[in-house]
Amino acid sequence: MKVPRSRLLAALVAAPLLLTGCSAGSLGSSSDEGSGGATAITFLVDNGAGTADVANALVDAFEAEHPDVTVKVETRPGGGDGDNLVKTRLSTGTMDDVFLYNSGSLFQQIDPAKNLTPLTGEDFASRIDDAWKPNVSAGGDLYGVPFGTSFGGGVLYNIPVYTELGLSVPTTWQQFIDNSQKIKDSGKGVAPVVQTYGDTWTSQLFVLGDFHNVAAAEPGFADDFTANKAKYATDPAAIKGFEHTQQVHDLGLTNSDFASATNADGLRMVADGTGAQYPMLSAVVAGLQTAAPDEVGDVGFFALPGDDAATNGLTAWAANGLYVPKSTTGAELDAVKEFLDFMTTPAACDVQSKANTPTGPYPITDCSLPTDVPQLTKDVVKYFDDGKQSPALEFLSPVKGPSLEQITVQVGSGISTAAEGAALYDQDVQKQAQQLGLAGW
Repeated sequence: MKVPRSRLLAALVAAPLLLTGCSAGSLGSSSDEGSGGATAITFLVDNGAGTADVANALVDAFEAEHPDVTVKVETRPGGGDGDNLVKTRLSTGTMDDVFLYNSGSLFQQIDPAKNLTPLTGEDFASRIDDAWKPNVSAGGDLYGVPFGTSFGGGVLYNIPVYTELGLSVPTTWQQFIDNSQKIKDSGKGVAPVVQTYGDTWTSQLFVLGDFHNVAAAEPGFADDFTANKAKYATDPAAIKGFEHTQQVHDLGLTNSDFASATNADGLRMVADGTGAQYPMLSAVVAGLQTAAPDEVGDVGFFALPGDDAATNGLTAWAANGLYVPKSTTGAELDAVKEFLDFMTTPAACDVQSKANTPTGPYPITDCSLPTDVPQLTKDVVKYFDDGKQSPALEFLSPVKGPSLEQITVQVGSGISTAAEGAALYDQDVQKQAQQLGLAGW
């Protein structure tokens, strides 16, 4: 399953892209000395939209309280180039003193036990949400501290449209289809389900966001999928995401310009009520604020419903992590731990909330969100508060096919059937699993 997190997030956030670049001569050095005898450390982040802004704001707040440490923020490319750079620096012992990277399967691929310093026994580890820790743990040790908030994959919906038509948030797929049909039959010209294949990555949500329902029906699916014992084309729970993608097309529930509309178009539609429901990630908050700044409050969020209302819940993406390479030692390691300790405080969460609108909850036990976060963020947080969320497949399996977005465009456009799309995806992931050398492939 292709889940290009860096690409997704970069595309989702409509704030200006900050490309500060990463020069070849800007490798971190553990021997740097800050002004006034302070210990100097370097902090590597990706060049995604707004990431460096948040990092610099955190550093400013930290340095104000810790004059014994100075932190220099550096940036790296995102995507595959960034992955390769991180692996190269770790393998050559030239990684910055602390760095931001993915949690979940990509974290496992940087060989944490070999390359990272465990943080298991640190006092600040007790302030990290236990539900987040597995995403940055290996071999029984904790290696990461959260950066940012978690987010969910589900459906953005226009609250006034729902109110006017007397609709309730659906907890089963049939209720979702019934709501969509009522919207279509209302004669108000509102697109029941917004699709935006002009940005192909947006086509994946009916599959990606459905994984909570797959896991609820078949708790062992992720392990069986990784071991090549379960297939999307033949598994009765997993194929439903493809079937749902086909169904909304076949019933004529999508916007007429679905083939060319972009993510920004979709956000505007669900905000102004020309579209009623938009399968999407909650991480689009900043993009929504840009596309429709005066109507953000009209947009709510619900998890993609499955067959059983009793197991209705959210497919969740975990916050990224901050990690310490084993090459960081001595005074620099002590300084990094001061910084990580700060990162697990409400003060650090508040800094992040001011620099970037939260898209879900912080995985820090003492942190809370501002009261004025958008409604869709509040809706996402409730699933976490109620314990009705589970990890997306990418946090449970390293198997990811690169072509899911093209396949779901085909299915959602009526070019391929759900069965054909699922079979194509099984072929797609096989190539990737073999490249990883996974057993059973």
